[in-house]
Amino acid sequence: MTFTTPPATTPSTSNTPNAAAGAGGGARAGFRQALAFEWIKFRSVRSTVYTTAVMALLPAPGAVFVAATDSLQPDDTVLGAGLTLALPALILAAVVGALVICGEYGSGTMRSTVAAVPRRGTVLAAKAALLTGLLYALMLPSCGAAYLVGDAMLDGSHAQGDPLPALFGVAAAFPVAGLLGLALGTLIRHSAGAITSVVGVLLLPELFGPLFGDAQRWVAGLSPTAALQKLTQTSDATAETVGSLGGWPSLLLVAGYTALTLLAAGTLLARRDV
Repeated sequence: MTFTTPPATTPSTSNTPNAAAGAGGGARAGFRQALAFEWIKFRSVRSTVYTTAVMALLPAPGAVFVAATDSLQPDDTVLGAGLTLALPALILAAVVGALVICGEYGSGTMRSTVAAVPRRGTVLAAKAALLTGLLYALMLPSCGAAYLVGDAMLDGSHAQGDPLPALFGVAAAFPVAGLLGLALGTLIRHSAGAITSVVGVLLLPELFGPLFGDAQRWVAGLSPTAALQKLTQTSDATAETVGSLGGWPSLLLVAGYTALTLLAAGTLLARRDV
């Protein structure tokens, strides 16, 4: 008796993973998909979530402390008192920006990210969009609540300041700091180095400004913290220490060189190995 072997069947290409991936004509993940990926990664990493939460919760306790201890300077404003801890929160925003990309380099997941979204500019744009929207959405109500708490607890002997539209500028300073951290993190690719660098950019211009003599007001005015202090209308925001530009022009200046740094980071990211 002879046995015949049935002819080998070729598996249907429609059921293979590669065919399923190519069913859409080889379409690559676009910006919306990249943004969704970044959101999943962001909320999955405890360090970024916890740092962001502390940043958002920090201003209100600062307003309570200043009002409870009556430590407000006579010539200060209620707005400045309410946002006393906005500066540490701004530093945390910059740290979050650095962690968003340095965490991927440290864990090695950046290769998977680029494999899923080959266009590296899209990856960086998605990270920037996520940071901008999230930080602004968190800090606008946070800073507004801190001002209202300070206003309710202070005795009314201090000037109010001009909370509007200043609060919108204060909230905008946080995405700018976050994007600066993202840009430096993309350039340096190491968490400790990126965080140290961005904190230096935030603080050193004011610390070393006096060394530059008459140019101190211009050197100090380059810092994102200087823009924040001007917008909060604190009595410490003198022309000698934070520059003679107004709050909004100072914020635009910082946003301008942050955008240039981010553009340089995107160019380098597209050219070098992951």
